[in-house]
Amino acid sequence: MAASRLPPAALTLKQFLRRQQVLQLYRRILQAIRQVPTETDRHYLKEWAREEFKRNKDATNEDAIRMMITQGNMQLQELERTLQLVKS
Repeated sequence: MAASRLPPAALTLKQFLRRQQVLQLYRRILQAIRQVPTETDRHYLKEWAREEFKRNKDATNEDAIRMMITQGNMQLQELERTLQLVKS
């Protein structure tokens, strides 16, 4: 007997926009990770990113979500700076 799934509740405009912001950050992180030169490091970073986003997927506190987005953007910038140093 399969468990019935309830349809997800409709998002408010604010929630929808925040979700888009999170998804965009995730895509940008994955794009940056594709530039990492070694396969082992790429795999590690991809798994790390996936786990971080999965771990926080049920967050609902607006302040906490904004903080996580800010931290994610800072980590992305650090990764991009590191990749620029590797290329030069």
